[in-house]
Amino acid sequence: MRFRKLKQQTKNKTTTKDDKKEKIIYASYPAKIKALITDMFMIYSPILYIIAYVIMDGKDEFQSSQIAPLMGVSLYGLIYAFLLTKFGQTPGKKAYSIKVIDDKTHKTISFFRALLRFISFLFSATILIGLIVPFYRKDRKSLHDIICSTIEIVVDEDKYKV
Repeated sequence: MRFRKLKQQTKNKTTTKDDKKEKIIYASYPAKIKALITDMFMIYSPILYIIAYVIMDGKDEFQSSQIAPLMGVSLYGLIYAFLLTKFGQTPGKKAYSIKVIDDKTHKTISFFRALLRFISFLFSATILIGLIVPFYRKDRKSLHDIICSTIEIVVDEDKYKV
């Protein structure tokens, strides 16, 4: 075999290796916030409505109860963890083409890891440091993503416009 053909074959092999490698596009912070707001309206608001008006006698009893908001947040966390485990997306994340995956294997995360991610989100949102962290990181990971070793990526680049 001639040297020129051998050189071209090795060049073609290196380009195919690079083509097989996935290109990851990290989700933008505004898209994450929009997805969170969408999830609050689509999942959390109906939960609160059902607790306040179906389980309890109305908003006055709901506001005076200490257990009702805890039930709402707990149920929202369970639904959130289930959706992340099953699909890798919640309805809000699906609307903005965002998917939550493991940062090393790029597969969907387990239920307990998704639940831990939700609990750590509540903690990081409470202290506000976790919500500032993405502005200083190249991969835009929040504190709850760092704790759970997850990333939020863009699934369909063509649909994604912020």
